Amino acid sequence: MKAFKGLDTLSSIGGLVALLLLGLLPTLFTGTYLVGVLTVAAIYGIWAVSWDFMSGLTGRENFGHSLFIGVGAYAAGFLNVHFGLGPWWSLPASMLVAMVFAVVLGFPTLRLKGPYFALAMLSSAVIMQRLMLIFWEYTGGEEGIHDITPLIVNPLHYYWFVLAVLGCITLLLSWMARSRWGLILRAIRGDEATCLAAGLPITTYKIVSLVISAAFAGLGGALYAHYQLQVSPQLFAVVTSITIITMVYVGGMGTIFGAVGGALLLTVMTEGLRNFGEWRLMVYSLLLIFILFFLPNGIIAPIWQKIRNLGRPS
Repeated sequence: MKAFKGLDTLSSIGGLVALLLLGLLPTLFTGTYLVGVLTVAAIYGIWAVSWDFMSGLTGRENFGHSLFIGVGAYAAGFLNVHFGLGPWWSLPASMLVAMVFAVVLGFPTLRLKGPYFALAMLSSAVIMQRLMLIFWEYTGGEEGIHDITPLIVNPLHYYWFVLAVLGCITLLLSWMARSRWGLILRAIRGDEATCLAAGLPITTYKIVSLVISAAFAGLGGALYAHYQLQVSPQLFAVVTSITIITMVYVGGMGTIFGAVGGALLLTVMTEGLRNFGEWRLMVYSLLLIFILFFLPNGIIAPIWQKIRNLGRPS
């Protein structure tokens, strides 16, 4: 554990307890519905925490995060369905493909100033979604790729596996965020010009951070593909990126663990509002507006900070 000495002990214990509670929750209820909701929530947690690591720490918001999710999912589908490789090969392959896209796009776009990086990434996701439709002979068009082999057949066991992956990714990115690397990323967000004047290779830091973010987004895309057993161009949609960004803001931007909490909260809340019928989207939107307007620092991160402060001597 010496390598992770930069991690906050109380936060690590709290995260472990939360992970165990989430793992035990499906065993308290019968049926597979809750398992399905929690599995999707955990996958969204992977996507959210991967977005927060790069965009939350550096302040360079990526509006095209769905690009890495989509290419990871399609890589899993292609390898399994068209090339006949075993499903477990798709996990490292999806990460590698997403990393290649991040390098190719990161070099030119991360040198842009202002909102142009966000717009460039957004455009890349839209273009990739369109390409999936144009080359329908290979991608399946709007129907996508079907009959993907599951990684784990038992839904509960698959949920536990995804939850374990989420826990490992959160632990790793939290440690990196508290390391010298994370300190420099936050410095870039605070004053990029000063970091550049200090001789820091800020472009390199941003590109590597984007590559790490893309790798875990691609991994989450592969996990989603093997859960749904199909992929479609809808994964590249702008709404996917916006949903992830909203989850991060609700949880607490730049906190890593807050992004996971926001993803879990909004996914469960979306399912819980189904009883409102046609009013569901309006109620959901009003709740989001209330949260973002009155709680600009999010919900999960501030609450956890208050809990930590209770244990400190006054």
